[in-house]
Amino acid sequence: MRANHIKDLWSEGRVATNIFLGLPDSFAAEIIAGQGWDGVTIDMQHGLIDYQVGVTMLQAISQFEATPMVRVPWNDPAIIMKVLDAGAYGVICPMINNREEAERFVGACRYAPIGYRSTGPVRAAFYAGADYHQHAAETILTFAMIETQDGVDNVDEIFTTPGLDAVYIGPSDLSVSMGGLPGGDQRTPEV
Repeated sequence: MRANHIKDLWSEGRVATNIFLGLPDSFAAEIIAGQGWDGVTIDMQHGLIDYQVGVTMLQAISQFEATPMVRVPWNDPAIIMKVLDAGAYGVICPMINNREEAERFVGACRYAPIGYRSTGPVRAAFYAGADYHQHAAETILTFAMIETQDGVDNVDEIFTTPGLDAVYIGPSDLSVSMGGLPGGDQRTPEV
């Protein structure tokens, strides 16, 4: 199976760089992926990218060492499984508020017996190699976004979710959930 560049860097104790793409353009994705970023994230939550264009962007990114990732619009197993089938090597899931939601997210990223991800003839197997199904669980990155007061209150239990690789703080929604303004309002000291 093709390696996950970000996971490889992390296993060496190194820092990884990642960039978000919000415009639906596979040529731009190809150019960005070739610029030395460790990861390139297709933003399907706040970007202007739908699934069909996202697939072409994943294809463009996959020509390079950069880890192809997707921020999905919601904790919806159907879209999570589809972006993984299309070749995403990492999924960033917004609005995770507790361990149950984190477990549901991670489960959608893992095949049985670890999770409940559906299997079928997918692009990922062609892109990643014939052993994709055997190694996907240890290769696919899972990021939970903490963006609400509930998420902050439950962060310790979210951190202990088996199979969760990282937590990403969403400062704009977090600020709004705490009574501040979007954009990580600096007048909201809790953020």
